[in-house]
Amino acid sequence: MRALKIIGTAVAVLVAIAGLVSFIGIPSDFLTAAMRVRVERATGYRMTTAGTTTIGVWPSLHVTLNDVTLQDPRNRDRSSRLTIASLQADVTLSSLWSGHPDVTELVIDRPLLSVPLLRERDGPENTLAKGASSAAAEPGAISINRVRITDGTIAFFNLRDRVDDRIEGITADAVIDADRNVKINGNARASAHQLKFAINAAMPAPPIARQNIPFDLTLQAPGLLRDPLTAKAEARLNGSVVMINGLTGTLGDGAFSGWASADLSSKPLVKLDLDFRRLDVATSSTSAPPAAAAPWSNASINLGGLNYVDLQAKISAAEINFGQAHIAPAAIDATLTNGVLKGRVSNLGAYDGQANGDLIIDASASTPAFALSADLVGIRALPLLRSAADFDKLDGKLQAKLAVHSSGASQRAIMSNLDGTVFAVFRDGAIRGLNIAQMIRSLTSGTLSGWQENKQQATDLTQLSASFRIELGKATTSDINLVGPLVRVTGGGTVDLGEKSLALRVEPKLVMTTEGQGRATDPVGLGIPVVIEGPWDEPRIYPDIAGILDNPEAAYARLKEMGKGLFGPNGALGGLGGNLPSGNPPNANGPGSNGSAADGGLDQLGGNLGQTLGNLIQQGLRQGQTPAAPAPESDRR
Repeated sequence: MRALKIIGTAVAVLVAIAGLVSFIGIPSDFLTAAMRVRVERATGYRMTTAGTTTIGVWPSLHVTLNDVTLQDPRNRDRSSRLTIASLQADVTLSSLWSGHPDVTELVIDRPLLSVPLLRERDGPENTLAKGASSAAAEPGAISINRVRITDGTIAFFNLRDRVDDRIEGITADAVIDADRNVKINGNARASAHQLKFAINAAMPAPPIARQNIPFDLTLQAPGLLRDPLTAKAEARLNGSVVMINGLTGTLGDGAFSGWASADLSSKPLVKLDLDFRRLDVATSSTSAPPAAAAPWSNASINLGGLNYVDLQAKISAAEINFGQAHIAPAAIDATLTNGVLKGRVSNLGAYDGQANGDLIIDASASTPAFALSADLVGIRALPLLRSAADFDKLDGKLQAKLAVHSSGASQRAIMSNLDGTVFAVFRDGAIRGLNIAQMIRSLTSGTLSGWQENKQQATDLTQLSASFRIELGKATTSDINLVGPLVRVTGGGTVDLGEKSLALRVEPKLVMTTEGQGRATDPVGLGIPVVIEGPWDEPRIYPDIAGILDNPEAAYARLKEMGKGLFGPNGALGGLGGNLPSGNPPNANGPGSNGSAADGGLDQLGGNLGQTLGNLIQQGLRQGQTPAAPAPESDRR
């Protein structure tokens, strides 16, 4: 009985002491010093604690360190480091007696990993810190069953360039079983994009250097990737180089395979070779081309990130979808060195044709520069123009050569600074929503505002060609040539790419019958240049008044002849004749008319056209233009 009483009293005292310790904690500078030594020996990193360190012993031993910093002692400017607001480890008491501490849970609260962004690679690759690869195999090695990270941040910065990009809100939960299988689930936020990831890995027994680590990854990144990415591979650590071999996976419904490596000794050098069955790339609304009526965006385009990584990449795909753009197949070789990205495509299958070209993006200076040379053969124009410039009025087979360069940090700046040359030919297609022959006929009654679009109409074209010389965003041409079954247009002028405006002067001609361009007789022209000016989505289109006043007799004769051909018995637009106003023509018995009933309708049309011509002349006079010569008496009646 006395022995039981002594044991009971001892247990009561121990419980009381344990309760007191668990309530107030134990200052433990001696333990902190021992942990510093152990961490530096195991990782090569120096650990410091600016806050308090406490120990609780109930129900298990838990150690809490506040304001912890881990830093590579070789990093002189102390820019690369890991700071932790609090670090708490729960350890089973029984494992302490065995000499192999078993951490049931490690909680890392508000860690901040600072990663300097380097523009230059400095020196050969570094090896692992001394002792890092072998310490885990020493007697007394610590095992960890679970790691939780709360509210973590990775900060990428460059003080000279004033760059501070962050991945924030990192939460992760890693569970490690007895067979060293690791399951990690977490999420984060990069800019406005939410990320969700899951990783499963089979960790080998230490040391892990130069051993294969099988893993699989699932990543969801709405706004960056259209569909979830899943991948399987084997990773291997060789000093500061991470090698990923046997990479296979899927992106949405498309499978891919390849390999990758990253040298992280200083400025990262990434090498990869990937082959996709289908690659769908999401595009944000800010990067999509603006509507034709909207001005180019002045929003800043930040390409500074190209300065902080070097890249050697080969990417091939049976099919690539980028926004509305569709490419199949594709083979791209790309290099990125010191902020200069060079990409080359060869025999690129795009929109039923082929493309070859080179693209250079130089982001090494404060204002990025761009250069593009390309050769397009047999490209279907409509989907290409729709995806690239939101332009859906032109279809046909496109052959083009372009060599352009520019600089700027926004869409507007890039388009306004564009220089180079472009030659393009569209064949066997149509101008959608426009009936050019009817537009030319409408010019005899007044100025047109806009393109007179009608979804039910179109103008077939046999060929449309033009060459442009571009200087500071203004594309100048003198050889516009449109040939269609019922219409022909030649001319030139300037297209202001920065302002999205036109200043063209063209001469339209109409084929008088549906026999088309193959007729022996030449098309009949308006005889007056037509001006197309203003915003390219809704320009003003009108006959050049100065041209009318220079030679009104010839202009009237052409208008009358055009009306005769268009609205005669075999005229291409004869069906529209009923829309003309009735009444006796003021010059029914004038020159060129025999007064017969057969010519009555034509003379009537001619009279109305003459009246229209007079109205146009008066309009020119009201606008302050001085006629070169007075109109003939016959046209003033």
